[in-house]
Amino acid sequence: MKEGILFIISAPSGAGKTSLVAEILKRVSTIKASISHTTRACRRGEQDGVNYHFVDQSLFKSMVENDAFLEHAEVFGNYYGTSEQWVRDTLAMGTDVILEIDWQGAAQTRRQFPNSKSIFILPPSMRALEARLNNRGQDDANVISQRIAAAKDEMSHYAEADYVMVNDDFQVALAQLEELILGKSGHSCPMVDKALINNLLL
Repeated sequence: MKEGILFIISAPSGAGKTSLVAEILKRVSTIKASISHTTRACRRGEQDGVNYHFVDQSLFKSMVENDAFLEHAEVFGNYYGTSEQWVRDTLAMGTDVILEIDWQGAAQTRRQFPNSKSIFILPPSMRALEARLNNRGQDDANVISQRIAAAKDEMSHYAEADYVMVNDDFQVALAQLEELILGKSGHSCPMVDKALINNLLL
């Protein structure tokens, strides 16, 4: 049986990766999303085992000690981790897997899965990113400020990915992502040049 392909999706918070991945899962029946473990509180509308596996810090630390995670990281005081066993088992069954992780987790994962495909999603501008973070109403002003500051560092790692996209128009970005996952694109998305990155950081 041919092994599945691991797709790694990275983006700063507010760039739209979660919405894009959710739509891809509706459209593409041959791919599954890895559900991360996290110590953060469950938000309104989220479900344990659907959006995340919500665990306490004690259990999370125990899983780290037992090498249960493919990658794990602390983000804004909360811990996130990807089950290595689930990813390997799912790929072995011939099913593609999609991971939503930050650039550090992506780097860790690429080292263990050199045949994976990593995709970095950029917002059209920092102003647009800030507006998205404010409009979704999930975080207070202090957390939003932290996310915006972190986004600049996150975006500086875009060139480490195999493919780079700008999520300006959601439907266009969705079509590009779907083409990549279904293998219809004969080459990578054009790498975003440094001049555009500089504009995005303004």
